[in-house]
Amino acid sequence: MPLDKKSLGQWILLISNCLALSIGGCVGTLLIRFYFLHGGNRIWLCAWLQTAGCPLLFLPIWISSRTEKPSESTHVTRNLCLASAVIGVLMGLDNFLYAWGLAYLPLSTSSLVIAPQLAFNAFFAFFLVKQKFTPYSINSIILLTMAAAMLAFHSNGDRPKGVTKEQYWLGFFAAALAAALYGLILPLLELVYKKTTVRITYTLVMEMQLVMSFSATVFCTIGMLVNKDFQALGKEASLSDVGEFKYYMSLVWNAISWQLFLIGVYGVIFLTSSLWSAVLMSSLTPVIEVLAVILFHEKFTGEKGMALAMALWGFTSYFYGEYKTSIVQTSNMPEEYRQGSESVTPKGEELALELVVEEPKSDKTT
Repeated sequence: MPLDKKSLGQWILLISNCLALSIGGCVGTLLIRFYFLHGGNRIWLCAWLQTAGCPLLFLPIWISSRTEKPSESTHVTRNLCLASAVIGVLMGLDNFLYAWGLAYLPLSTSSLVIAPQLAFNAFFAFFLVKQKFTPYSINSIILLTMAAAMLAFHSNGDRPKGVTKEQYWLGFFAAALAAALYGLILPLLELVYKKTTVRITYTLVMEMQLVMSFSATVFCTIGMLVNKDFQALGKEASLSDVGEFKYYMSLVWNAISWQLFLIGVYGVIFLTSSLWSAVLMSSLTPVIEVLAVILFHEKFTGEKGMALAMALWGFTSYFYGEYKTSIVQTSNMPEEYRQGSESVTPKGEELALELVVEEPKSDKTT
């Protein structure tokens, strides 16, 4: 069935957000590790950079508001603003834990420790948005957990120079907690989309992201003030072994790339679900592994190879299970709904826009 103009626009938007998520996530992760490898030691600063680029969101908000019909356009309400601010504080804490992990772990290790985020996402989505467990998702959770456990039991030869055993384990557990917390944040956001009575549009999603990013930035700014990071920036830049210009440019591009990543994450959640967003983020693990070995000359041990293979097996299992589930759900739809969902939107499941619009007493598109 040929795509109509609206459906084509939805697919272009989805692909654009997937690219933003992938490019921003890879570049941002590499730049944080680059910062720590070249003399940087400010964890709160790295957490702050992950959302400090939020003013860039005004551009997609302006573009989407110009392209949406006035009758379909909605904006963030007081309740949505409050919910977004709370999620933003959790995001700020998660950014700090993530930066803490990258400060003491090799990038090729931290990416595998964070891989079980997909399992945490499935666990919390089960309780929050009624995402059902399947044999494939259970298999994925077991494999991803075993992959992280394998790294935990073979950590002696992986510790970077200058990092103590205590710091290594602090980084390991910080990265694991970051994975768990982010696995909670994504279903929480999807729950907000489902519970609100406001029609969910792309403009509204970007406005909510702006509130979340601003809230997270305020949280991390307080941490930087307490830790006196702003006063230390000048001295740290002058002592950096890459020079002051490259030091500051790495910080700027760090902030830009992470905001690009967040635009992709929440755009994918809006267009599909938190599940697919988590799957896409997890699929970046092998890419980051390869880039860490090539760019930072990190060791790729046999244990990492086995952990990566198990993680890829887990991702594939999860993806295949959800693919089969979506086929079953589509086949069980009434014929008129099935045709509508095929021609209008990339959301093939319960989040299909047109199916919700058909409801007589609701104009919500979650």
